[in-house]
This record gives sequence, structure tokens and C-alpha cells, in this order.
Amino acid sequence: MTRGEPGLSHSSHWGAFSARVQDGKLTGVDPFAADPEPSPLLASIPDGLTADCRVRQPAVRRGWLNAGPAGRRPDLRGADEFVEMPWADAIGLVAAELDRVKAEHGNAAIFGGSYGWSSAGRFHHAKTQLARFLNCHGGYTDQLHNYSFAAALALLPHVVGTASVVGGQVTSWSALAGSTRLWVAFGGLPAKNTQVEPGGIGAHRSGDWLRRIHAGGTRFVNVSPVRDDMPAELGADWLPLRPGTDTALMLGLAHTLAANGWHDREFLSRYCTGYDRFERYLLGSADGQPKSAAWAAPITGLSAAAIESLAAQMAAGRTFVSTTWSLQRAEHGEQPYWMTIALAAMLGQIGLRGGGFGFGFGNTGGMGTARLPFPAPSLPAGRNPARSWIPVARIADLLLDPGGEYDFNGQRRRYPDIRLVYWAGGNPFHHHQDLGRLIRAWRRPETIIIHEPWWTATARHADIVLPATTTLERNDIGAGARDRWLIAMKQAVPPRHAARNDYDIFAGLAGALGFREAFTLGRTELDWVRALYEETRARARAAGIELPDFEKFWADGGAEIPFDQEFVLFADFRADPQAHPLRTPSGRIEIFSETVAGFGYADCPGHPCWLPPEEWAGGARAARYPLHLLSNQPRSRLHGQLDMGRVSQATKIQGREPCRMNPADAAARGIGEGDVVLVANDRGRCLAGAVVTDAVRPGVVQMATGAWYDPLDPADPDSLDKHGNPNVLTQDRGTSRLGQGPSAQSTLVEITRFDGPVPPITAFSQPPTG
Repeated sequence: MTRGEPGLSHSSHWGAFSARVQDGKLTGVDPFAADPEPSPLLASIPDGLTADCRVRQPAVRRGWLNAGPAGRRPDLRGADEFVEMPWADAIGLVAAELDRVKAEHGNAAIFGGSYGWSSAGRFHHAKTQLARFLNCHGGYTDQLHNYSFAAALALLPHVVGTASVVGGQVTSWSALAGSTRLWVAFGGLPAKNTQVEPGGIGAHRSGDWLRRIHAGGTRFVNVSPVRDDMPAELGADWLPLRPGTDTALMLGLAHTLAANGWHDREFLSRYCTGYDRFERYLLGSADGQPKSAAWAAPITGLSAAAIESLAAQMAAGRTFVSTTWSLQRAEHGEQPYWMTIALAAMLGQIGLRGGGFGFGFGNTGGMGTARLPFPAPSLPAGRNPARSWIPVARIADLLLDPGGEYDFNGQRRRYPDIRLVYWAGGNPFHHHQDLGRLIRAWRRPETIIIHEPWWTATARHADIVLPATTTLERNDIGAGARDRWLIAMKQAVPPRHAARNDYDIFAGLAGALGFREAFTLGRTELDWVRALYEETRARARAAGIELPDFEKFWADGGAEIPFDQEFVLFADFRADPQAHPLRTPSGRIEIFSETVAGFGYADCPGHPCWLPPEEWAGGARAARYPLHLLSNQPRSRLHGQLDMGRVSQATKIQGREPCRMNPADAAARGIGEGDVVLVANDRGRCLAGAVVTDAVRPGVVQMATGAWYDPLDPADPDSLDKHGNPNVLTQDRGTSRLGQGPSAQSTLVEITRFDGPVPPITAFSQPPTG
């Protein structure tokens, strides 16, 4: 393992690096020498460590402290001042409040909110730390699935018997190189997203593999409203369809295949079930409307000739169809994923080198890399005795409608009555939709507790804020399920101010609540890191892979895993469907699912279909809000992390988040490059900086997520956001009753030039204290 100074190896979601430290202070970071394309985002890491917005002491909101939960003045969350106090006092307050809620309302009244991107370290994984702690306390209400691909996680087990095809194992790069003649990428292959990987990444290789595949003769088609969703060096054909219409385009392609007899009936008969039911819909015998290229053209904004030409090309040779996670984060988000599988099945190449389908290419750095034959290290969370949970994206519904009923994946469920929210390692004011609605929901619980290194919007809207360390202030182990490196993440600097790591915070609380030994097992931080590594080492040995002992691993700064194996998705199933059936009721690919049809959901019937969203360019709302907003992942940070850092700040326009729009749309509104603009709809308003570019199709604007929410009036849920957080605009609607995932990509807005005084950005300052 190459590193800077001895003992200072480390890792992050953006890649492994070494920390340069002098006199106990970080002076810089250097990328891992084995990384061929290190992420520029590493440059922001020092800024997060020393940011002015670090939480310096445990702090309690004055309204809650003065009156307690009964008179907490929830309307002041986000605007109230905070009172700093010693750790012992804060631990006492939190422990007493946890015990009170448990005694008065039961464990299901405690909502354990978090998200998995807080650290690349597998021990200091805040979501798991929180789960382990709350499980020791008797349980809590949890979240099921994730914001990245929630709709897919619900749908795919019904169609192919597993959800692992979306976030787990996909066909490897080596099986595509030299075999794929045509790669049709719905949502493109956005290189910016491949900078990051859960658990960290030792070597970024996505770009090199794509260049090799292209050099081998593969032709790429970028099906996206955004041209640079595909690296320019791949020379891709660009089909700039309307956002949210990918399913209609796929249906037009499928109809062209069927009408010309280009589909593989033998594959559909042997490996699939329900194609005949789907075909009746496709050809129009079920509803009188053939889903032809001519039908799809006015929906998608593409010509029928272009659709028919692409179908012919797909049928002419080995074709790989990929679909990004973003497509299912929209109304009826289950449909493009189901239709991707149906389209690939009609081509008959699933299970063959260079063919079939893949989800998640271009979404993280590890997709396409062989998945390790043993699990990455992880802290055991234990069992949740409360057995209570909600779909991940239904937070506002949960808080606004205690006891309310909802449908999810064939179940009729009821929301618990949440009295206390405990959040660690996440920021819902980044990843949740319709922030005005979230703020109203956020006012309902009696107490909100958060661990946070910085004064994010979530911290400002909490009652008790406990300062947490950043990654360089603690010891850990970095590991990804698709990365060949285990990284010794050594503490480089002492914690700043009064910050403590999540483990020490929970251990202190567990002691106050009487279960410290059950939570810690008597182990220190470094004891746990050692134990997790040695457990991983034993699993590797069982898989035939030898890793060094912990002492050598820690001294060397890491260990390379000697493993690389080609994988073709569903190759075993293709070779022998009787010996290797899928875990579906039929054992085959279910193009029509009797199970899903039996749920009776009009918004997700038994086969893939076109269901017009409420918000899209062809709907009634477009008359008032004619621009479709794409709130994609940023290239200058990960989600909202390190927005205060130099890389993110260098992209701002007059301090605002960039908003890209087509020259025709800008000219029609008198907007020029660099203008501050007002982006608005019925849900909210925000300021942004205009970027005029023909890389987005007309009628589309693109503004990345992650600008820290910065309201002009912190007490008003409907306040103008000064900074450019698109989630003041996005809708908080489940994808369907099946998946209940987020629908952020189905959002319409209008944009005008902002000619008034431009208010200062205050998101990165300290809140008022007294």
C-alpha cells in the first residue's frame, strides 16, 4: 500500500488517500498512488475538517431546553438559538428523553433515521451504530430500502427473483469488452457519479474500462435529456428524449421488434413467463392502442424514424441495455426497470457475454467490477425487537399522519406515532423531497436528536445536537463489496473542539441507560476495528484468499485482495434454467407477474406499461410550469457532503448552485450566462446561477442536489431558499403503491431572472447561541 507519511493512510467515498500532517494539523491529502484516476473531490477533505460551521459543543435548542417536550415551540425549529453545554449534561438529557419516550409510548415511537453515506469506514458507519444502539435499547422504527433505488428494490424480486441486480452484482466490464457491439444507455453513463463508492474505492477504473470497450468497437447510444450524461470520448449518439418518457421509448422499440419479427420467441418461451399477456398490450389488442414508434414519438419528443432505426440496430447484433438508478426515482419509477428487462428479454441475449441488461452503470465507481466472494466488514446491528419500519422515502407521511394507513408491496400497513427522532450520519434536508412539507412534518415529534459534525439544516432543525467527528479524527477500516483494497483508516488528527465519534457517544449513552456492556462488548474503537478485520480475514480464507494479519495490515496501511473474476448476469440461468431457476414463482423472468397483478395497484399493474406522470412535459401542469427540472447528483461533492469545500464552492455562481438550461429557454426569458435566477413552482422557490448550454435539451433544466438549504426566513416553511436546494421544488410522492420510492425526477418549474438584491449565503455559518 502506497501512502504519504507512515501511519496516515486513510480512505473516503471519493477514494483512498494519505493525509499530510504537521504538528498535529492536516496540511493536505495525496491520492492513493495505485489509483489511475483519483477524484478531484479529495481536495475538499481538509475544508470539511476545519470548516467554520463545525459543531463545537453539545447544543440544545433554547425553546426545548426551557420548556421540555411539552412546550417545545416546534415552530421555532430552524430559527431558535442554541445553548451549549458540557457532554455530561447532554448525555443525561438524551438518556432521560429516550427512557421517557420508551416508557410512555413504546419503542416504536422512536424513529431511528440515518443514511449510509456518512463515512467510508465500516465500523464508524453511523446508520449501523445507531441501529445497534437503539436495538440494545429495545428497538425503534426503522427505514426499509434506500433513496437511490427504492422502487427497484421492491419490484425486481417479483420480476427476476432478486434485487441484487440493481445494487449488487452486475455483468463485469471484461464480459462486455470485445463482445458488446451496441450499448444503449438509458440515463447515460454519467462519469461524475463514478467518483464515489460506498465503503471507499482504491482505484477508479470505470473510465479506463469504457475507453477500452469503445476502442474494441462498441458503439454507444446516450438516451438522456442531457448530452454530457455520457463521456464525450465515447462518441455516443445522443437521443435527447423528454424526461420521464423512457418507458414509452422502450415500448416503441419493443413494438418495432415484435412487428418485424426481430424478437427472440424461443428465449421468451423458455426463459420467461407472461410475454403473451404483455404482447397483447404492446400490439394494442388489449386496449386498441399499439405502442408503436409512431405512438411513442410525440410522447418522447423523438422521431418515429429514430426509434425504428435504433430498434433495428439493437436487433442486428450483441446489444447491452443499461438503465441508471435515476430513472426509477420518478413517478411510476418501477416501469422503466421492468421494461428494461422486457426489452432485453425480447432481444434474447440475457445471460450471454456482451448482451442482456444492467442497472447502475455510471452510478458508482464499483459497478462493473467483480463483487468479492466474501462480505465486506460490518458492525453487527443486532435484531430490532420493535419490528417497526417504514419505506425509506415516506418520512413526512410518517410524521404527518400517525396511525394512517398506506399500501406497500402487497401489504396494507399503518404508520406508528413517532414522538422522538434520533438521526445520525444523514441529512434529510438534502435527500428528501418537498422541504416545505418536510419542515411541517419535522415540527410534529416532541424531540429530535442528531449527531453531526457541521451545522447542516438538519442540525439547525434539531433539539439536541451532539458534535460528531469527521473521518480523519478516528480509526476505521475502509472496504467496498466491489473494491480490491482494504484500507487502514488511521486517525490523522485529534478531534476538533468537543467532537466525539458516534461509537463513543453511544457507548456513553448506553452506560447511562444501563446496557454499555451489551453495546460495546467491552471493546474500544481499535478493538472493534481489529475484530472486524480478523472476521473478514477468516471469511476471505474460507473463499480461498489469504490476507495478512491485522498488525501487518495496520502497519502497511492496507491490503490488496487478489481477486478478479468475470461475471455474466444470469449466465447459469441461461445455461440451464431447470438447474438454476430464478427465485420467482415461475422460476423464470416474469414479464407478467401474477403476484403484482394480484395487488390490484392501478399505478403498477401486472406488466410494464406507460403510465403518464402527473408532472411531465405532456401533462396539464406544463402550461404553468413548462420546464422539467432534473435534480441529479453533483460532480463537485457527494450528495450535500463538503458543500463548503473548495471544489463545490468553485462551481457556485454568485454563491448559488448552478442551474443549466438550453439557450432557447434562456433567451425566451431574457436570461444570460451568470444571471441569478428564481426557480419556482407551487411547492417552493429558490435562487440559482444560470448556466446556458446546449448540453440540455429544450424544456429541461438541470440543477444538482446538495446545496445546503438556506432559507431567507428560517421560521417560514415556505421561505425562499437563497442557495439553490432543488428539494424545495421536488414532489414528495411515492413512485407507486408497490415501491413507495422517491419521485424527485418528476418535477416541473418555471424560471425567471432575479433582479432584486441578492441575499448573502448563511448556510455555512454558526447558528445563534446564547
